[in-house]
Amino acid sequence: MLAIDVKDLRKDFRVQKNREGLSGALKDLFKREYREVRAVKDISFQIPQGEICGYIGENGAGKSTTIKMLTGILVPTAGSLKVNGYVPYKDREKFVNGIGVVFGQRSQLWWDIGVIESFQLLRKVYRVSEQDFKKRLDNLVERLQLGDLLNRPVRKLSLGQRMRCELVASLLHNPSILFLDEPTIGLDIVVKTEIRDFLMQMNKEEGTTILLTTHDLQDIEALCSRVIMLDDGQIIYDGGLDELKTRWSKGREIQFQFAAQMKLARLQELTQGLAVDWSMENEVTAKLFVPHEVSVSEAMARVVSGADIRDIKIFETNTDEIVRGIYQSGSADIAKKEVASS
Repeated sequence: MLAIDVKDLRKDFRVQKNREGLSGALKDLFKREYREVRAVKDISFQIPQGEICGYIGENGAGKSTTIKMLTGILVPTAGSLKVNGYVPYKDREKFVNGIGVVFGQRSQLWWDIGVIESFQLLRKVYRVSEQDFKKRLDNLVERLQLGDLLNRPVRKLSLGQRMRCELVASLLHNPSILFLDEPTIGLDIVVKTEIRDFLMQMNKEEGTTILLTTHDLQDIEALCSRVIMLDDGQIIYDGGLDELKTRWSKGREIQFQFAAQMKLARLQELTQGLAVDWSMENEVTAKLFVPHEVSVSEAMARVVSGADIRDIKIFETNTDEIVRGIYQSGSADIAKKEVASS
């Protein structure tokens, strides 16, 4: 069964056009002009139950607008969507019981009261029985180590502590789908790792479907089996992380540490005829860039057979570099055309 089913989803916003100068401001006062801005452009995708899917893109690409439509905050201009079998903006009361939402820059906790009191209020909002609430809360508090924070006012929590509490708040009613919008923004590496481990464990044990939007691609690599990439309101890639790397990464780097001083000319001689590139880091260390069309094993075999080597390290191009390269090089435009033609 599908957790999320989106077809030809579109969202237009009516934005006021501001005219220049004092006369323009006066005209705007009495007669305003508007223009249509299309934030999401006829996108389609499906997410099966139990999947963790990353939803990424630059600022203004349409990620948050999509999430707001999927959670019923915004009404689509056109297209269709179903989440847990419900149309979010039509079946609000039934629909919200099956989803949890965490917005990294907005809180669902009450600022001046204790954390436990916020949880009690949310229990009433979601109409969770006292027995189920206590069982669920004890489990989540133990997992996320929140015992010492429950009676503390939310305003006195650190960012990492508050984000762990936000996760508990979104999961008190045991939703089957969790929407996460920048859940690790501004957090240190220790807290990020704790949250990632928790989400992975919850997905494995409870089968929770997770849609994650983030600018931290380490979150994507740690959690997601699939990634949807958005640019200017359109999907430019939908598939696995490994496929993304194969499709857009330029190659691999191999670092060689030699037992004795090595000259660049000698290394170039060893790999003559291969379209590779050498760079010296110091007298005994060099890096070899091997594009995908060249066999890594052949390049390494030539170097190993002709030099005394102490150590070898292979570096894959990470997802962060690949995605940044796609947007900066204009590959996103090429990807759009590929998606449109497929």
